[in-house]
Formats: sequence, structure tokens, C-alpha cells
Amino acid sequence: MKTEHNNEHYVLDMRDIGKEYYGTRVLSGINLKLRPGEIHGVLGENGAGKSTLMNILFGMSVIHNTGGFEGKVYVDGEETFIESPVEAMYKGIGMVHQEFMLIPGYSITENIKLNREITTPGILSRVAGKKLETLNMEAMNKDARKALDKLGMNVEEWVKVAGLPVSYMQFVEIARELDKENLKVLVFDEPTAVLTESDADKLLESMRMIADSGIAILFITHRLDEVKRIADRITVLRDGQHVATKNIEDTDVFDMANLMVGREIKMDSAKSVSSEGKAVKMKIRDLYVDMPGELIKGVDLDIYEGEILGIGGLAGQGKIGLANGIMGLYNSEGKVEVDGQEVVLNNPEKALKQGLAFVSEDRRGIGLLLDTSIELNIAVTAMQMQEQFIKRVGPFTQKDNKRIREHALKMIKDLDIRCTGPQQITRRLSGGNQQKVCIARALTLNPKVLFVSEPTRGIDVGAKKLVLDTLLQLNKDYGMTIIMTSSELAELRMISHRIAIVNEGKLEGVLPPDASDVDFGLMMSGEYHKVKGKEVKTDG
Repeated sequence: MKTEHNNEHYVLDMRDIGKEYYGTRVLSGINLKLRPGEIHGVLGENGAGKSTLMNILFGMSVIHNTGGFEGKVYVDGEETFIESPVEAMYKGIGMVHQEFMLIPGYSITENIKLNREITTPGILSRVAGKKLETLNMEAMNKDARKALDKLGMNVEEWVKVAGLPVSYMQFVEIARELDKENLKVLVFDEPTAVLTESDADKLLESMRMIADSGIAILFITHRLDEVKRIADRITVLRDGQHVATKNIEDTDVFDMANLMVGREIKMDSAKSVSSEGKAVKMKIRDLYVDMPGELIKGVDLDIYEGEILGIGGLAGQGKIGLANGIMGLYNSEGKVEVDGQEVVLNNPEKALKQGLAFVSEDRRGIGLLLDTSIELNIAVTAMQMQEQFIKRVGPFTQKDNKRIREHALKMIKDLDIRCTGPQQITRRLSGGNQQKVCIARALTLNPKVLFVSEPTRGIDVGAKKLVLDTLLQLNKDYGMTIIMTSSELAELRMISHRIAIVNEGKLEGVLPPDASDVDFGLMMSGEYHKVKGKEVKTDG
């Protein structure tokens, strides 16, 4: 039940907020008002200004070191100038980050109480000061337990964070914020992006419980269906401008999408095509992949020349393991051929040299050189594997910086990578734009087969369209064979010619994109053959 608000008291009031970076205006006239106990969705494409607005709210140094900001911020009706995240914490403003801010080697309690430890004076501390006080683990464990219980978590507070499931880490992040005294506003930044559907549902329930306790929530997300389910109001930003603030009952998913991008979102769909007479581009036989949580247990599959093959399935069933295994990132065995030539398994370098390219689902972990420029990220693999962008000067070789720059500028334009220029460090890009850099690097290899894993994770609706349209265009214009793994069945159905469903590490079957929702649901749950009583051919 959504909270009713009949008063005009705002726990947070950001008025006419503006910001420039080195002469470039990124925010103009933003107004955001938040009532106690309200869940307020903040929507916008990557580059719309959401992160800058949150940086202002939290007093981040990147704001104060670049000339500050325009406008005023009020907390509980009092004008406030927040100069640091620590000050924001004391003002009652907390944040659950998209990228986890936990220390793996510490226990859950230690992570929850970090920088707010409870200490006990001793003989030495009375002489030498507070630094020699000892940690009161009993009191800290008690506080941690109380915060975990609020979220219905049955994990022990003394357990180390390392090795916990992703969903548990997300809830530990939330528990840390709930443990803080005087919490008034809690910002959730893409909290469900890394969660399974059931864990996401549990998180949304926890958010409603937190709001019902009187804490206001700013919910930053690209998942519009979740906003519709849980939010009381929304504010939409576009290109640094305040587009609209609406009560949730006055809008729907399509309206929100159109407000975000300023245009109607329509996806062109790939059509189901017959594989009859088509050459087999990649042949997979008896493939096993030892990827923790995504095991592959003996898959046979043919991928045809010039098709987009979708790989779908529920979380943890093995769909992500297929590409990671073939590309050599996890131990694999079996047989894989491309154009009749056997691919050397367990060797990423040889896989790349044999014409395979991979856009990983883990863009920050293995997909990018985060502290390197956009242009070098795009070119580096082609330089290493194919000696592209290399020029010879006598017996010496060196980078061809001019060609690297020209190619990077083309990719930035073609993929609409929102950045200050090709020399910008990739760590400073939004998640969606980091993903586009990963795609640009893979395309630079001119691959025979392109593996793309979760390409739209963490990307807003407008950028999703661009990424999916790019894959369709590569397939249509160049006949590129693409294997796309995704947790979003709707996206697979938009661009795939066939969709292979993986369940419990095995190929459950292959369906055309226009197959019924019931067939896809049965196949994903492993019930298709039991219900249908027939085999599903793997050649579509």
C-alpha cells in the first residue's frame, strides 16, 4: 500500500539546482522535493544528471573542487550546505551504492559499524587517549543484529562478507545505512541491477517497510516496472533539465520511458528465420564449463552463419557460463568449432585470434581498464591480438595515436558514448557508457562471432534501444553472427532469430522469438518436456 501524504513538510528540498563543469552545463533548474516516508523515483537516461545531483546532495569533492553549484538544499526546512559525505551522514542522509562498498575480509558487523565503531575505555586509553580504546564487539554485534532483523535477514552477523551471495551483500549495504542514527533520507542507486527476480522482490518489500517507518527514499533505477510498483512519485531528468514530477498513479511505464528520452521508444525486431540451408558457423559439442554458479553440463548446439542467437534462462542455470567457457575465462572441456576449425579452449588469447570477441557481463571486473582512456580501451585488444593501430619506424614499433583517436571518435559517435572526449578515463563514465566502450572494443576486432553477455544491464531505456539497434545493424549490414546472453527475455525476443534456453546447465531447447510466453516459461523452469511430452529440436 503506497503512503498517502496530505502535508507539505519536506524532509529534503533541492531548489533550482544548477551545475557547470569547465564551462559545460550539466544541470539546470532542478527541483526535487521529498516527503517523510515517501518513495520517490528519480529517472533519466545515462548523462541526464542523476549522478551529479546525488553528488551535490552528498557534498562530494568533485562538486566543491569544480566551482560548487547553484541553488539551495534544505533538510527538514533548514537551509543546509553539505561539504562532505561524512557531513551528509550526520545530517541523516545515507546511500546504498550500485557498486558495493564492502570490505570482503571483514565480518558483516565490522562492515555495518565501519567508521562508527563502539569502543570501551581501558587503562591505556585513559592515559594515551581514545585511539587505544578496545572494540566493544558485543555491543556492535547487537546493533548489527538489530539492523539485519529489520530486513528479515537470517545470516549470522559475525560471518565474513567474502563469499556471501550478491543479494546478501546488497542487504548488508542497506543494514549499514539503517544502523545509522537520525537517518532521514536513504538513496538507492540501481539496487536491483545485480539481483535475481525473487531477491529484487524482497528488496522492494524492504524498501516499502523502510519508508513505512518514516524514512524517505530516493529510488534511482532504470527498471520502470519496479518504479510503477513501489514509488509514490517520480521526478524525470533529461539532458540536465527537470522534465516532470508526477504522482505514480498519473503515469505508466510507457509515459515514463517517453519522458526520459523525449521520444517514443520503439524497438525493431529481428524475425524468426529458418536455418534450413544455412551454413553452421559454430558447432558446440558436449561442452562442460566450470563457472561457479553458472555451470554448463554437456551442451550440444549449432549456431548458423549470420544469425543472432539468444541465450536465455533463469539466474544460476548456466546461461552466462556458455560464453565465458568458450572464451577461456573458466575451465572448459568439449569441442567447439568455428568455420570448421577447432577452437582452442581454456586460452582467451587463442580464442580472440581465432575470430571470437566477447563483451563480458562484468564490465568493471574484466571488461575495462578503468584507469585508462576511452580511446585506449577501445583499441588495446586489437593492438595486442591483430597489431592494429601500430606503426613501424625502422626496427621499432609504436602506437599510431592518430589512427587510435580517429577510430575512437567514430565509435563514440556511432555508439553515442556520453563523455568529455576520447581521452576521458573510463572509470568516470556512467555504467551504461562503460558498457558501450566494451562493445566498441569488441567491434574493433571485426570478429567472426561476437559474444555479448548481459549488454543492457544497468543501462537506461534509451541506451538499451541504441545497444540493441547496434547489434541488429551489425547483423543486418555485415552479416555478423552474434550470440547474446541476457536475463531480459523481452530483449532476446526483440533481436534474436532463435533463442536457446539453458536450464540446470543443459540445453533445454531452442524456440523461435515469437513462441508463446507459456512455452518460454515452461522451458526456463525445466518443465517443458514433461508438459509437452515431446523433444524440442536444437536447430530451431
